[in-house]
Amino acid sequence: MKGFFKAISYIFHPLFVPIAGTLMYFIITPKYSPLKLQSGNILPIFILTVIIPIICFLILKNLGLVHSQFLPTTKERKYPLAIQSILLLMIILKVIPNNYTMELHYFFLGLFSASMAILFLLFLDFKSSLHLAGIGSLVMFMIALSIHFEINLIVAISVATLITGILATSMLYLKAHTASEVLIGLIIGAISQLLTLKFWL
Repeated sequence: MKGFFKAISYIFHPLFVPIAGTLMYFIITPKYSPLKLQSGNILPIFILTVIIPIICFLILKNLGLVHSQFLPTTKERKYPLAIQSILLLMIILKVIPNNYTMELHYFFLGLFSASMAILFLLFLDFKSSLHLAGIGSLVMFMIALSIHFEINLIVAISVATLITGILATSMLYLKAHTASEVLIGLIIGAISQLLTLKFWL
């Protein structure tokens, strides 16, 4: 059972949330999206949110600033989260303006807000669940896209909700987080997207 929950925590790692949301958008949107627009968003977002953070993590690990990919302490979490926040801001300011997609702009604005909120709580010595913040953001974004484009995504949303429950269970089973840390992470992720809806929905 431990192996299953560990696999879930890797598969649905928060590192993959930005690129997952981007791919989900281009799959769901009925709007015409030329290949140039898609590649102009997907490729730099993948590099900035997956490749560069992995390289930064390896550097931080070699420097002894982090010791595990699960980042068990609040001190270890500050460095990767600060880097992630900067990279998300770069996407908002540099990547999306060149290949403007309104829905993605606000999705990343929500992710940036969530990262800053979690980083702020770290300085208060509270460790929110990044996994649940990530999946919470994705589920809320999926619901918003369903309403925005008037597309029935009930099956996909139901599956995503089920995955959210399994992911929360895995965090508790592996003792990576307490129930309050899991709940706060989920709330931060969902609310950060919810607050952007009035600007594009």
